[in-house]
Amino acid sequence: MIKKESFFQNYFIESGNYKKNIKKTTNIFKNFKEDFRKGKLPILETYNKNYKFKFINKTLKKYSKFKNIIIIGMGGSILGTKTIYSFLNKKIRKKVFFFDNLDPNIILEYKKIKNLKNSCFIIVSKSGNTLETLTNLSIIFSKNLFKNKLVIITEIKDNHLMNFASKYKAELIEHKKFIGGRYSVMSEASMFPALLMGVNIRKLKNLKNFIKDKKFVTSLIRNVASIFTLYSKGFKNSVILNYDTNLRSLGHWYQQLTAESLGKKGKGINPILTTGPKDHHSLLQLYLDGPKDKFFTFFNSNKLNGKLRTSKETLTNKTKFIKNKKLNNILNAQIKATKNVFKQKMIPFREITFVQKNEEELGKIFTFFVLETILLAKLMKVNPFDQPAVERVKIETQKFLN
Repeated sequence: MIKKESFFQNYFIESGNYKKNIKKTTNIFKNFKEDFRKGKLPILETYNKNYKFKFINKTLKKYSKFKNIIIIGMGGSILGTKTIYSFLNKKIRKKVFFFDNLDPNIILEYKKIKNLKNSCFIIVSKSGNTLETLTNLSIIFSKNLFKNKLVIITEIKDNHLMNFASKYKAELIEHKKFIGGRYSVMSEASMFPALLMGVNIRKLKNLKNFIKDKKFVTSLIRNVASIFTLYSKGFKNSVILNYDTNLRSLGHWYQQLTAESLGKKGKGINPILTTGPKDHHSLLQLYLDGPKDKFFTFFNSNKLNGKLRTSKETLTNKTKFIKNKKLNNILNAQIKATKNVFKQKMIPFREITFVQKNEEELGKIFTFFVLETILLAKLMKVNPFDQPAVERVKIETQKFLN
C-alpha cells in the first residue's frame, strides 16, 4: 500500500530545496523518535498494542449483544470511527448510524431506523460540552429507550455529559484529557465502538514497528520533505482524488487532521476532497489548467466490486471499446489516464492504493498521516496539537443562544 515509488517523484521538485528538506525532515524524525522513546508524546501511546483502555471486558460483552450501534459526536470524536466502519464495511455485520452534524435530515433518518430496542447509544465528546453533540442527544433522547443502552465517552471532570451520565446511570468511559479529538482514532473514542463492530483493533496498532521499518520511514521522510518543498513554493492546497466511495470518510478524517493541526499563524495546507471520476466533469479542468497551487493524492482500492460489466445492448460501434468491460477496468483506465496527464503537465501527485482493505492497511495509513502531519508542523513551526481559533467561534455561538 505505502511504497517508495507510490509517493512524490523528483521530476517536479527542484533538487536543491528538496535535498535540504530531506535532511531537515530526517533530523526532525530522529528527535521525534527519541521523544517518543522517552514518553514525551503521550498522545501517541494509544497507537501501540499495549495501550491499556479505560473499559473492561464486562462492558464490551454487555454492549456487544446489540445489533445496531448509534453514535453521536462531532469532528475527531466520530470521524475515526466512521472511517473504520466504511473502510472495513464488508467484514462488519452490525449496522452503525452516525450523528455528526446539526441536520434535520439525519434526525429523519434516525426515525426510520428499525429495531431501535436492539440498539445501543454511544455519545462521544472530549470536553463533554460540545454544542452539536448535546443538541442531537437532547433531540433523540428517550429515558425508557436509553435505559441500560447508553455509553458516554468523555473527560472525567465537571461537564454536561458527566452530569448526564450520572443522572441516567449511563456507562462511563474516560476520554484521556491529553488526547485531542483528531488524534483519538486509536483511543477509547473509536476503539470501543470498533470492538463492538468486531474489528481486530490490535491489527490497527503498530506504531513502534512502523518507526523501525526502513521502508515506512523512508517513504514518510520523502513524502514530508516533498510536501514541505511544494508548500514553500506556493502549493498550499492538498487535493484528495478519491476513486472509492468507501474511502470518503478516510478523506474527511485526513481533512480535519491536516486543517486543524497545520492551520495556524497564517500558515497551513488546505485539504480538498474530490470524488472521481464524477468530478472529472466539473473540477478536472481547473486542476489541469488552473493555478499551479495544488498537489494531489490519489485514493484507490483493489477491493472494488469486480462482477459488474457493461452490456451489449446499449452500445454502438462508436462505443464498442467499453463492450463487455468490467466497471473496475473502466475506472482504472480513467485513473491511469489522469495520472499520465498529470505527469505530462508536471502536476505533483502521489498514489495510495489499498490492496486488502483490512485492519493492517487502515492502521498503517492512520499512523502514516498522523506522523506526516506532526513532522510537517515541526517544519512549519506550528503546534500540531492545539486549535485556538475554533474556541472563539464556540464562545461567540453561546452569546447568540443566551
